[in-house]
Amino acid sequence: MTYLLGVDTGGTYTDAVIIDEARDKVLGSAKALTSRPDLAAGVGGAIDAAIAQAAVKPADIAMVSLSTTLATNALVEGQGGRIALVAIGFDDADLARAGLTEALRGDPVIRLAGGHNHAGGEAAALDLATLHAALADLEDGITGFAVAASFATRNPAHEIAVRDVLRNTTGQPVSCSHELSQALGGPKRALTAVLNARLIGMLDRLITACEAHLTAVGIMARLMVVRGDGALVSADLAREKPIETILSGPAASIAGASWLTGETDALVSDIGGTTTDVCLLRDGRPKIDPQGARVGPFRTMVEAVAMRTTGLGGDSEVHVVEGLHGGLRLGPRRLMPVSLAAQQYPDLVHAVLDRALAQDIPATDGGQFVIPLWQEMPAGLDKREQIVAARLAEGPLRLGHAVQSRMESPALGRLVERGLAILAGVTPSDASHVLGMVDAWDAQAAEKALTLFARRRTGAGTRVAENGQVLAQQIIDQLTAQTVDCLLQAAFAEDDLDWPDPAALAKHPLSMAGLDRHSGVVRMQLSLGVPVIGLGASAAAYYGAVGDRLGTRMVLPEHGGVANAIGAVVGQVRMQATGTVTSAGEGSFAVHLTDGPKIFADRDEALGVLETALREEAEGLVRASGVEEIRFSVSRDISEITVENRAMFIEATLRVEASGRPRIASR
Repeated sequence: MTYLLGVDTGGTYTDAVIIDEARDKVLGSAKALTSRPDLAAGVGGAIDAAIAQAAVKPADIAMVSLSTTLATNALVEGQGGRIALVAIGFDDADLARAGLTEALRGDPVIRLAGGHNHAGGEAAALDLATLHAALADLEDGITGFAVAASFATRNPAHEIAVRDVLRNTTGQPVSCSHELSQALGGPKRALTAVLNARLIGMLDRLITACEAHLTAVGIMARLMVVRGDGALVSADLAREKPIETILSGPAASIAGASWLTGETDALVSDIGGTTTDVCLLRDGRPKIDPQGARVGPFRTMVEAVAMRTTGLGGDSEVHVVEGLHGGLRLGPRRLMPVSLAAQQYPDLVHAVLDRALAQDIPATDGGQFVIPLWQEMPAGLDKREQIVAARLAEGPLRLGHAVQSRMESPALGRLVERGLAILAGVTPSDASHVLGMVDAWDAQAAEKALTLFARRRTGAGTRVAENGQVLAQQIIDQLTAQTVDCLLQAAFAEDDLDWPDPAALAKHPLSMAGLDRHSGVVRMQLSLGVPVIGLGASAAAYYGAVGDRLGTRMVLPEHGGVANAIGAVVGQVRMQATGTVTSAGEGSFAVHLTDGPKIFADRDEALGVLETALREEAEGLVRASGVEEIRFSVSRDISEITVENRAMFIEATLRVEASGRPRIASR
């Protein structure tokens, strides 16, 4: 028998599933709470429970594959390690483009002279002396470096030289932009490198936790990781390029949805604790986003499924909308549900909520809590961060006790952004407990927290809700409304007609009237033309109302709660290598290789040399991921113009793809 183990680590749960490959059958599945900061407990708990349910021997598991939403969640919530960007040959205007300033979030930038021109020639000498001086003055707490040079895809020599200095001097991981994308557009490549560097520590901890547990229980199978386009890559490659795992969980869920349902044309909506991910399935396959993966506000150069990711999940923060009419809004920040916090810290949570409920005036902190996620006091904190962290050193606190002045609130925000702490508060998961839709954690604490939250005042001075039960239904109704909005936006964006501004159309009064099935002098109806496959642990509880509102068939498959873990082991390894040939004039063809450009007098010879180099690169990558039977596909995009009846070569881009299933072998 050939058994496959799929693992998916999300913001709230870690899922594991055992599949009998020969029979295409799920033998066992399990969930465990994702444990922070030590991910090993959650990973191990899910794996052990799935193996026990499947009644298989660990040694008989032939392949393990891991998908995760941790990278996606981190970018949506603005989390990740503190990094430094080394920008070579860029000016201030370059660094202000592509969302780079927002992505840096105040992290240091080291500007160096250097870089190349479009032909791969050196535009300026590389200033390594400035680099050494800047490293000597660099503040503590930097967890990695991003390196981006102008036209590095035409000649990466300066990025490679800086990378070597950084590794030898600091020992920290380094992300070079040319290793993540071969496309032009320096600021966007720099953004991709910054986000990659910020995620390295997080993904390394996850892979290490998974590998350690596999070894401990006697599973010697190869560990693969799902990339954002649904392909499998080796764990070592995923460690180097964690940015490629953004949308890993959603990409795996698409594969899992197709495997579970057999549907070929549908919208797939996967609701997790932090995000809702929507993708169109056409002819059984998801579309790849040609502009690069977008997550939150960032458009990267990472190839991934065309997924719309929204900060809306079962653990989304509940906000009261400002203004006279009030109302609720969910997300994008994830909180630990009060019901879960009470299960882990019952004495603290119930005591705080009971005291707050005994008072006539609602507490200013709304019954929220701060939970530290470090095992040792973190380094690199500023003065105010140290004060807040010192209060949390003994364990979780009520928010009003952890932060005792307005000046300290930004400090706590930075601790949360760095993943060192998490807030606990009212979420849709708590509302579900109050309404009896789920019964996983402490429903009594959820009832107390929602009762307290309902006492808040709107801009008109009225209570947010009559009581906790009424508020719970309002929260679930708001979740339904925002989910409908996500799906409608995706539908307009993917429709055959080129609709302008899908986000505005989804909220347009005519669309709302169509969903309401308005019937008057004008009769209106709007519905989706494809079914929706609802995935995620909470989809069965929430998505019935969503299907009714959209007038479509809602497919809620068995094992839909672990679709990501299933999708993690049914994919293939696919590696691509891309390169360019340019021409500076007639009879001169430059092949841009990793060791610099090489000039040829013949166009076809230049294209042949590039294709050979790309084949070797792609083949090496898939063989490192355990593929023996390799399939190749080659695409050429050649730009030529005709001048005086003669074809003039401008540029050619070649892409070689190597693919195959990883062999079943031990680590």
